[in-house]
Amino acid sequence: MAKNKTMPTDESVTQFIEQIPDQQKRVDSYKLIKIMEEITAQPATLWGPSIIGFGSYHYKYASGHEGDAPLVGFSPRKPAISLYLYTCDDEQKYDLEQLGKYKMSKSCIYVKRLSDIDEAVLRKIVEDGVAAVKKKYS
Repeated sequence: MAKNKTMPTDESVTQFIEQIPDQQKRVDSYKLIKIMEEITAQPATLWGPSIIGFGSYHYKYASGHEGDAPLVGFSPRKPAISLYLYTCDDEQKYDLEQLGKYKMSKSCIYVKRLSDIDEAVLRKIVEDGVAAVKKKYS
């Protein structure tokens, strides 16, 4: 069975952020760290080369695939900041309608800058997502 490529590292989160050329993405990254550390009570950790994660959980799928993942995380990528959040229930779908300007894929929310979204709604989505992951995987 394949091993996960994205694992926690000992690399410096601050050093990673300071290498981001876009100043606004650096500012937004530090703000996201503050928000996610407050909610998870876990320090920021670099997962793989580019994901900043908080806490962790162990998952196992019916297929037998299993691994560890951060409770929540983000990656300040060039086109947008990728937010890795659990957003699967109906209440969170309502919250997403209130979030602001973003794009979404199956497991990520993409925002150009934090000023495009409502911070209070983001906090609620992160809180609800962390609670849902803990409930599902504990």
